[in-house]
Amino acid sequence: MAKGYWVSVYPAISDPERLTDYNRLARSAVQAGGGRVLSRGGRVVAHEAGLTQRVVLIEFDSFEQAVAAYESEAYQKALVALPDGVERDFRIIEGID
Repeated sequence: MAKGYWVSVYPAISDPERLTDYNRLARSAVQAGGGRVLSRGGRVVAHEAGLTQRVVLIEFDSFEQAVAAYESEAYQKALVALPDGVERDFRIIEGID
């Protein structure tokens, strides 16, 4: 079964300290949904377009599990806490078997 991944890229974060509530709630929701954080805002070496924006990568045992975790009540509460001024490109992708 192919794994599922959440990929988030943050082109703009106007107030990083306001992400605290979202991060706390999202971390709990991801763990409850079986997700494992593989990368969270670490170092980036950019090529081609040269974008070094914050990237978060989370792995789930399946694509379906990744979708279910996003749709969970716990994660939806976290999304409500995502502050204004945070621009995010979020995708759920299926891995390769």
